[in-house]
Amino acid sequence: MTPRTLGLTAALALTLTACASGGPPEGPRGGPPSGEDGPGPRGGGQQLFISPAGEPFRAPPGAPYPVAAWFAGADANHDGALTRDEFVADALRFFAVVDADHDGVIDGFEVSAYEQRIAPEIIGGAAPSLRRGPAGQGPGGGDGPPGGGRGGRGPRGGMGGNALQGATLYSLIAEPQPVMGADADFNRRITKDEATKAALTRFRLLDTDKDGVLRLETLPKTPVQLRAEGRAGKDGPKRRPGRR
Repeated sequence: MTPRTLGLTAALALTLTACASGGPPEGPRGGPPSGEDGPGPRGGGQQLFISPAGEPFRAPPGAPYPVAAWFAGADANHDGALTRDEFVADALRFFAVVDADHDGVIDGFEVSAYEQRIAPEIIGGAAPSLRRGPAGQGPGGGDGPPGGGRGGRGPRGGMGGNALQGATLYSLIAEPQPVMGADADFNRRITKDEATKAALTRFRLLDTDKDGVLRLETLPKTPVQLRAEGRAGKDGPKRRPGRR
């Protein structure tokens, strides 16, 4: 097992512990970036899910959490089971979106465009209730800046202060910057081959029962999804009778 796979395995272990299609390229399916209110955890804003490949999906408050929108789009034959091939095809579809000049490589300029225009939330910092650890420090006691930085290096899925930084708040796997997370040789350029290998590794991590498919109901829940469901369970019946 390579060091990269070990890192991603640790990332999924952290996420699970905290939680107890081949056609032409398309644009991001998740709608425009959130406005001033930001994603769900800030209160009153859109809900946000970031796919394992780094694609943002947004939904208004009260709608189903948008992991369902990602899953439905990636499940090309709509049979309720996401296969490895479907998972990889979905990752490569989004790779083609970020690879704006279609040269088969995501370079630094395209990474910047991704961070600023497609998924600005990943460099915008964590929600206050999720950002702070003991004594006002970052998650896990760290006090570094929010997000994985332009390179997304952080301790990718490590157990230190970046545990709830960047995309990790909204993702199934604890990677602060999923696009740069595929940069296997650390040269700040992501090739299609690297994106494919990263997708295969991520699929293996999520396929915890090793049956070769992913199902929506058995996926881990993101930190913001857990927080929203906890709030709904505590306050929802009083405000919205009959709704979870």
